[in-house]
Amino acid sequence: MSNGTGDTTSRTTVALVTGANKGIGYEIAAGLGALGWSVGVGARDTARREAAVEKLRAGGAVAFGVPLDVTDDASVAAAVALVEERAGRLDVLVNNAGVTGGGQQRPTVVDLAAVRAAVEVNVIGVIRVTNAMLPLLRRSASPRIVNLSSSVGSLTRQSASGEEGVGPLSAAYAPSKSFLNAVTIQYAKELAGTGILINAGCPGFTATDLNHFRGVRTPEQGAAIAIRLATLPDGGPSGGFFEDAGVVPW
Repeated sequence: MSNGTGDTTSRTTVALVTGANKGIGYEIAAGLGALGWSVGVGARDTARREAAVEKLRAGGAVAFGVPLDVTDDASVAAAVALVEERAGRLDVLVNNAGVTGGGQQRPTVVDLAAVRAAVEVNVIGVIRVTNAMLPLLRRSASPRIVNLSSSVGSLTRQSASGEEGVGPLSAAYAPSKSFLNAVTIQYAKELAGTGILINAGCPGFTATDLNHFRGVRTPEQGAAIAIRLATLPDGGPSGGFFEDAGVVPW
């Protein structure tokens, strides 16, 4: 891809991954970096962000740090300015940053603060970052947006019984991912015909600090679906929900 400026960045696919300082987000950044892309490491924590960038660069990736708190308008605006100054456009946005909301999440006793926290980051944060980055994405020849969801965001799987059911009782995290899936569909409908492909990806039960490392998949395995959706060809699907095995039922 090129915007005609003749500099190295302009000829390189540029991606931004939120929450990329560790876990699945870091592995997404590493995977995209291995493709020769220029990857922005979006993260709030300065020390962890800089350490992640240093590690990616040591592995041969072209990486740059992007201070980013998805819940803060000023932080997101500053991130847009940084990406624009560095590259002049954005080719791929991976909305990976997420939280569980914490606490007891059985619906009859859930702390409403947990619900607000999950929705603020997992849904509103995605909308905030996506809308802010859209002008830069529209400058790309093949823009892609990937929203990291979860199997517990599938209403079909949530409502299944026995071994087919997924996740514990959750009135915050799981519904926030269902909300994110619904928002992804709405974006796909509005952006149809623009060339911007937006999809939700399920990384599977991955061992990260989000689940106290109880997951059975490695972060690298969890990152695979996001990398696949980030590299979809023109004319690929949009508004879908996918995992490694294929389509996830809504």
